[in-house]
Amino acid sequence: MVRNRAPGAALVHDPASVLDTLHGRAVPDPYRWLEAADSPETVNWIEERGREYEREAATWPLRGRLAERIRSLVHTDLWTPPVIRPGRVFTTLRPAGAEHPRLVVFDDDGQGPPRTVFDPAARDSSGRTTLDAWEPDPDGRLIALQTSSGGVERGVLRVLRTDSGAQVGPSVSGVRYSHVAWLPGEGPAFCYVRRDGAQGVRGVWLRRVADGAETLVHACTAPGTVPGVRVLGGRWLLVTEGHGTGHRTDLWLADLGDRPSRTRGPLLRAVQVGQDGETEARLGPDGLLYLRTTLGAPHRRICAVSPHEPGVEHWHEVVAEDPGATLDAFSPCSGPDGAALFVARTRLGISEASVHDARTGARLYAVDLPGEGMVSTPEAAPDGTVHFGYADVAAQQRVLSLPPGDAVPRPWPARRSNAETAETAETAETAAACGHEAPAPTPAPTVRRTVLWCRSQDGTRVPISVFTLRERPGSEAAPAAPSEPGPTILHAYGGFGRPRQFGFSATVLAWLLSGGRYAVAHVRGGGDAGRDWHLRGSGRDKPRAVQDLVAAADALVGADVCARHQLCLSGGSAGGLLVLAAATDRPDLCAAVIASAPLADMARFERLGLGRMWTREFGTAADPDDFAALMSYSPYHRVLDRAVHSPGHRYPSILLTGFAGDTRTGAAHPRKMCAALLAAARRQDRPPALLRYEPDVGHGPRAVSRAVALAADAHAFAAQRTGLLPR
Repeated sequence: MVRNRAPGAALVHDPASVLDTLHGRAVPDPYRWLEAADSPETVNWIEERGREYEREAATWPLRGRLAERIRSLVHTDLWTPPVIRPGRVFTTLRPAGAEHPRLVVFDDDGQGPPRTVFDPAARDSSGRTTLDAWEPDPDGRLIALQTSSGGVERGVLRVLRTDSGAQVGPSVSGVRYSHVAWLPGEGPAFCYVRRDGAQGVRGVWLRRVADGAETLVHACTAPGTVPGVRVLGGRWLLVTEGHGTGHRTDLWLADLGDRPSRTRGPLLRAVQVGQDGETEARLGPDGLLYLRTTLGAPHRRICAVSPHEPGVEHWHEVVAEDPGATLDAFSPCSGPDGAALFVARTRLGISEASVHDARTGARLYAVDLPGEGMVSTPEAAPDGTVHFGYADVAAQQRVLSLPPGDAVPRPWPARRSNAETAETAETAETAAACGHEAPAPTPAPTVRRTVLWCRSQDGTRVPISVFTLRERPGSEAAPAAPSEPGPTILHAYGGFGRPRQFGFSATVLAWLLSGGRYAVAHVRGGGDAGRDWHLRGSGRDKPRAVQDLVAAADALVGADVCARHQLCLSGGSAGGLLVLAAATDRPDLCAAVIASAPLADMARFERLGLGRMWTREFGTAADPDDFAALMSYSPYHRVLDRAVHSPGHRYPSILLTGFAGDTRTGAAHPRKMCAALLAAARRQDRPPALLRYEPDVGHGPRAVSRAVALAADAHAFAAQRTGLLPR
């Protein structure tokens, strides 16, 4: 077998090669030993890759400058939309310069200053602990919150008193992003979910706060499903079970007015069970259940039904689908003349919002958004006001408030309190003590967005959004003219039916401010053109998403957006799989690739991380036809195969990032992919693949300083490989 050797590096552990036979096909896996993260051989190998990485990264001219620019762009107070309880308003605030958001509460209905209820940085000064989720009880006196450490996204659920922060009752360990649904009535209790079955039956559990006594409400019986639970309007218990992200949702409803006991769960009635559609349910102020669904509407529509007879056969359509935009969020609210619906649609990454009559579905008025950006998490307050997040490519996320009848949203919170100002000043002092000065505010640049179209291998037209800078305030030089090719990053995701939405990314903006261009390929497998677009790029059709990305890269070069040597593909998670598959299919496609926490070994993805839950999206190696499709694009196996049958392939420069705490995709994927690329190397001047590997972080949120360092390094790599020079 070909040894795993990098230029200038010592030979690494060379174990006996593993060879599996699946459906009559020999499947080599010479780097399976790298799946053992803590073995001495793997640890030594990771350390060698780290030294190799630092040698290369030290030569990237834009590394420090990008880090400083990104740090400046994120240096702002960040709020989340408020959750309102009687006399109290809960939200999170990440003050400018802080590493993590903290949970705060405004007493006196938001008239007083914010008070910190929980600060993960105060609990863990190392910055390894994150606040993953939280939910106040109906009275606002207790709050359930979840934290995890080291990036594993599996941690502790505990209940605290809002006034003192003291813990109430025993905590729950091993919880992963659980919903918490507080039950009405005496004696605090809530429902929560166990996702993986490691601590008991996977499903929805009812738990008493005082002593931790539990009752099973709903057990998941199908493999790989994800349970969920909510309480709607203080009366209706909604239980959900997701069959693959973006594929199918089963829903049940129970009337809590039937007074379930603490030892007997509520009686669940089917809302939607066994039908292939993704559905979200919310309760309106008129007492009706409103459902955002793909049933009968690939771009999603909104239906209504009485919660007393919630079955699909009783649904009636209120807001029809728009064939040109996906309906990605909604919230029942109050309108000028009764119940209304706040509706947010996405059209090629850009949000549109409007308010509709809940009875007729007629559009009452369009919401005047600040620009071409992204609307997220709309939620109605008891007075009918809708709060939602908004961000665009050039402007950091903010919270906007839309009172009933208004078309123009206003900022929330409306004014800075003395306490908030003091908190921000204290954070700035802390940042200065650590050697980071609080940067001066950066004037908002003007970003230009254009749309190109390409034809994929099967003739399907695929859109590409291209972002360039019209002007760069304070820069020394003007950006290149649009007709001149320039260094470009092409991003793609193409998974789980998720549409690309253009909110704020300090990394993207820093790249644009440095003179680069940024493009997004809206490939199949994503949700940019509705459910059909998703399904046409999933399962055995996943290779179409790869073909779409290849066509998009060729189109950018053909349109003189960039030359081939100026193009870098970029993707994370499922998008990391996509860019690696494209680059190993067409090694001449681009100059560089950034694959962050990717999938790579598609013969064994079900055995790593949460892969067993993604068979609806990718297929399963247990099925011969699925397996054939998986092997047709599996990046790891493509590299291994070419190393044997056509050695000496020159691949683009590839940067892989891996995180030791990654429990989603699993950190073995980038380790094994890096080893295969190094073994196949022909070029000797520098390693064809680099691995940036981090301990104590995972796939999800992390401290701001670590996020900045990761983003700056990845884009400094892209700049060096595509010829983007300091200005």
